[in-house]
Amino acid sequence: MSRAALLVLADGRFPAGGHAHSGGAEPAVTQGRVRTADDLAAFCRGRLHTTGLTAAALAAAAAHGLDPLALDEAADARTPSPALRATARKLGRQMMRAARATWPSPGLDALALARPRGAHQPVVLGLTARAAGLGPEDAAYCVAYETVSGPATAVVRLLSLDPFQATAVLARLAPELDQVAARAAEAARHGIDALPAASAPLLDITAEAHAAWPVRLFAS
Repeated sequence: MSRAALLVLADGRFPAGGHAHSGGAEPAVTQGRVRTADDLAAFCRGRLHTTGLTAAALAAAAAHGLDPLALDEAADARTPSPALRATARKLGRQMMRAARATWPSPGLDALALARPRGAHQPVVLGLTARAAGLGPEDAAYCVAYETVSGPATAVVRLLSLDPFQATAVLARLAPELDQVAARAAEAARHGIDALPAASAPLLDITAEAHAAWPVRLFAS
């Protein structure tokens, strides 16, 4: 297992397209629900323990070797918002391009062939982790961190929030990131039916509204 590979995969500069997405932070800022570092912490915590846990478990299951096509269907079932399903597949397609260039593998090739329009990003990330020699918990950590770091970065741009404060929010969430990654990896060991299906209905609702905005800074 290569910890260096984990750093590469979790690096925000890995060209997987995440920089163009706010993870729901843009509509939250526009609606006044996120204005301060404390608001950001609450937003990230809620996202981490709901959609973040679900996505981390899907990634862990893919890294564990479960059927990626079945996992992609499970991801669809756990994503009620059409806008978020489209976003997840768009990000999955971009992740696939970067992954196949970085860690070529038959598993990635097979999924790309079966899902030419893109599989859900957590499933692709899990397969990427497996191709890189990483384990289920590593994949879960990548997704859990992405769940909170994406909105934190977006809020810095949207509100001109002090980046030191945003980084402090992420640091204080570290113990909860550990918990979510461990729960996700443990669930993956028990099969697809045991994977969590936690949701955040407000994120689904605002994603649909955000997708219709004529002017926006982020794609989602």
